[in-house]
Amino acid sequence: MSISDVTFMQETPAHDAEIEAINAEAFGPGRFVKSSYKIREGGPHDRSMSFVVVKDGHVIASVRMTPIAAGKGRAMLLGPLAVKPEFKNQGLGKALVRMALEAAQKAGVGVTMLVGDAPYYEPLGFRRIPYGQVVMPRPTDPNRMLAVEHIPGALSELKGSVIHARLASTPQTT
Repeated sequence: MSISDVTFMQETPAHDAEIEAINAEAFGPGRFVKSSYKIREGGPHDRSMSFVVVKDGHVIASVRMTPIAAGKGRAMLLGPLAVKPEFKNQGLGKALVRMALEAAQKAGVGVTMLVGDAPYYEPLGFRRIPYGQVVMPRPTDPNRMLAVEHIPGALSELKGSVIHARLASTPQTT
C-alpha cells in the first residue's frame, strides 16, 4: 500500500461506527477503564481536530482530540489513535498525529497532551510532563504522560486533576 491509496480527512459522524470498531479491535474492552477514557466520558471530542484515514471507502485509522482542563490550563487530549492491524507500520498513525497537532496549533491551543509510549511520540515533539504536575482520574504511569507545548508557557498552566474541559468551571471576569 502507498499513501496515494488512502485519503486523510476530517472525521465526521458517518465515521463513528467504524472508528469504534477500530478502537475495539486495537484496545479491547479494557479501554473503558483507562484514565483517558474516564476523561472522555465527561463530554465530546472535537471533530475539527479529529481525523481518519479512508481506503476503499472504509476507515482504516483514526485519531481524536478531546478538550481538557487542569487547574487554570486548557489543552487537547490526543487519542485514541488506532490503526487497523493490517495497515500498521506504514506511517499512518504518525501522519494522523501530525495532522491533529497542526490543527490544534492553528486553533490556538496551547498544549496537546496524551498518555502513551514515549519512544513512539517523542519524535513527534512530545515530552514528559513534569512528575506530579497533572493527575489523571485513574492510576496512570507518569512516564507515559506526554505533551507538546504549542504556545510557550502554556504547559505550566496545566496543574492538578485532568478533566474534560466541559466540566471545568469557567473563571469569572469582573
